[in-house]
Amino acid sequence: MRPMIVLALAAVAASCATYDGRGLVRGQSTAAEVHAAMGKPAEQRPGTNGETVYYYPQLPWGHASYAARVGADGKLIAVEQRLTEDNIKKVVRGQTTMKEVRDLLGPPWEPLTRPHREIWTYPMRIPADPTPKWFVVQMSSDGVVRETMVMDDWQFVPKDSPGRRP
Repeated sequence: MRPMIVLALAAVAASCATYDGRGLVRGQSTAAEVHAAMGKPAEQRPGTNGETVYYYPQLPWGHASYAARVGADGKLIAVEQRLTEDNIKKVVRGQTTMKEVRDLLGPPWEPLTRPHREIWTYPMRIPADPTPKWFVVQMSSDGVVRETMVMDDWQFVPKDSPGRRP
């Protein structure tokens, strides 16, 4: 019986983590409070002006990737959803680097390495379109973006689809 109680308590504790930073206060919450509220980040990267950026991707099913920016003073600057139309428009073929993509969007879902190509996929949502999307970025061996595309998530099955299982 005790193992069941421990598992139940662990599930309740895990459900308390909120990846969107709900309850955190800009300019007041500390990095420790960010981690307590949002959990362990998938990745941590240096930002501008001494900032540290903690990434909390909800991929592939959450279609979101949150970045908590903490200033050099250890206080929260912002929690931002990074997989947006505005941000993917900043990824420019022939100009944007692999580092810039990673800093902007955070860790990809299922990165692939092919001869002379690195391919990163970011499952995301576009508010005006009910179909989930994939933002795919291909970079050459010199670390520069060579191709980008937004495509429908081929695994998505609408709820009212005749082929959907109950």
